[in-house]
Amino acid sequence: MANHKSSLKRIRQEKTRRIHNRYYAKTMRNAVRKLRETTEKAEATTLLPLVSKMLDKLAKVNIIHKNKASNLKSKLALHVNKLA
Repeated sequence: MANHKSSLKRIRQEKTRRIHNRYYAKTMRNAVRKLRETTEKAEATTLLPLVSKMLDKLAKVNIIHKNKASNLKSKLALHVNKLA
């Protein structure tokens, strides 16, 4: 166990941030999953900008890597364009 006040505070902060980051990462994964399962073009085209915006925001605050966000956005755009 940590002995210094600052390290105890750091442990508390990391716990809070970990919970916060896990929430947003899980929300992002659910949004991506929902978009991938969509088979209607109209619904998918309305969801794509929302999911892209979410990915950009998470990449901006380093919850996910910027390249991961770019790769996901690219794959999702291809999925939406393939829908009939």
